[in-house]
Amino acid sequence: MMRFLTPSFLFLALFVLGGMIFKVSAPTGCGTILPDDSIFVLTGDERRIPFAIRQMQKYPDTDLYIIGAGAPAVGNLDRRAEIESESKSTYQNARAIKKIVSNAGLDRIVIITTEEHMNRAKYLIKHELPNTKIIACPAMLTGMPAAKRLERWTTEYIKYIVTLFGIKES
Repeated sequence: MMRFLTPSFLFLALFVLGGMIFKVSAPTGCGTILPDDSIFVLTGDERRIPFAIRQMQKYPDTDLYIIGAGAPAVGNLDRRAEIESESKSTYQNARAIKKIVSNAGLDRIVIITTEEHMNRAKYLIKHELPNTKIIACPAMLTGMPAAKRLERWTTEYIKYIVTLFGIKES
């Protein structure tokens, strides 16, 4: 019996348990968006911007900010959106959001990213903006093969662990 409690087995068991907690703790639905909220969509997955546009159609008075390296390929929008295309990582996204939020004097924002990316994105943004209320609005990974979904969740879980250890540019 004690043979199974080797350090590598315990590490693996903790890793798997942590991964399950990471998955279960991710938001599965969009929080309440208020009419005067500002929506920040992080680029990087083709689901995020169309999802943000659908949210904006429900809430026509919200402001839209498209953050990240994928922003230049957005195309035409039905309304004005502020585009930040300099940031290349989630940490740089958080810093760019901080600058916008500080300049605009916002105390509440909505974050749109994919579900597996939300925990780490929210953690990094909250670290930059500790006094700002952050509403999560995840774009779900529907229509993706199970193996690809598992790969994405595992990658984000590992990046989240690395971030918790203080390495923000992961």
